[in-house]
Amino acid sequence: MSTLNTVNITNGTDSITVEGAVKGSAKAWVNFNGTGTVAIRASYNVSSITDNGVGNYTVNFTTAMADTNYAVVSTAGRTYTSSNSGRACDINRVNTSNFSITVFEAATYALDDVVGVLASVFR
Repeated sequence: MSTLNTVNITNGTDSITVEGAVKGSAKAWVNFNGTGTVAIRASYNVSSITDNGVGNYTVNFTTAMADTNYAVVSTAGRTYTSSNSGRACDINRVNTSNFSITVFEAATYALDDVVGVLASVFR
C-alpha cells in the first residue's frame, strides 16, 4: 500500500484541507425503506439493515468504526417524498459494528414503521 502525504486537495478552483476531507466526510450513510421487507435504497459503508420489530432497526457497517465516538444524524418520514412530519428517531445501542434506530410518532411516542429512514455517520 502506498501513502500520499499532502496538506490540501484541489480541483483547480476549490480547495479543502486533507484534515477537512477526512474528518468532515461521512464514514457511513444509508437510505432505506423501513416498511414490509426492509430494503436499502442506497448506502455507503452499510452492509445490511436488521428489522428488530415495529419502528426498530439495526444499521450494520461494512467496515467497523474505530471506536464508538461517532455521531449519527437521522430522520424518518411516513412517506418517502413528503415531509417528515411528526416522526422522531432515537439512536441507541451504538457499537463499532452497528447502531440501532428507533422511529416513533412524536406526538404519541408510538413506534412506527416508515417508508423513508435516512442516517449519516460522522467520526
